[in-house]
Amino acid sequence: MAHYAFIDENNIVTEVITGIDETELIEGLSPEVWYGNFRGQTCKRTSYNTMNNIHSNGGTPFRGNYAGIGAAFDSSWGTDGGFIPIKRYASWVFDETICSWKAPVPYPTDDKVYHWDESTQGWTLAP
Repeated sequence: MAHYAFIDENNIVTEVITGIDETELIEGLSPEVWYGNFRGQTCKRTSYNTMNNIHSNGGTPFRGNYAGIGAAFDSSWGTDGGFIPIKRYASWVFDETICSWKAPVPYPTDDKVYHWDESTQGWTLAP
């Protein structure tokens, strides 16, 4: 079983489905091609186990992140393109290494829970 993302004309993910294994063919076509043709949209496989360009099971990360609705697909990222999450805050910057957005200030490492405060451009201790 594999997961596939449908991408619109602006390279934005509109839907993610569970489909057949990526090694199987449908009517002689790869699942990406078949699903894309069937839906009339670009279709790209996505890895449920990949986030911030790390595979949760120690495997090889695939396309940077698991695709989410509203995420962008960048065909120039990495070898196979990458799914870039929605940018949550205007001040955050894209980190090419992790294929994701990072705060301009590192998250505190004192084991407490913080939330980003865009107005102060810093982390605020959670209540």
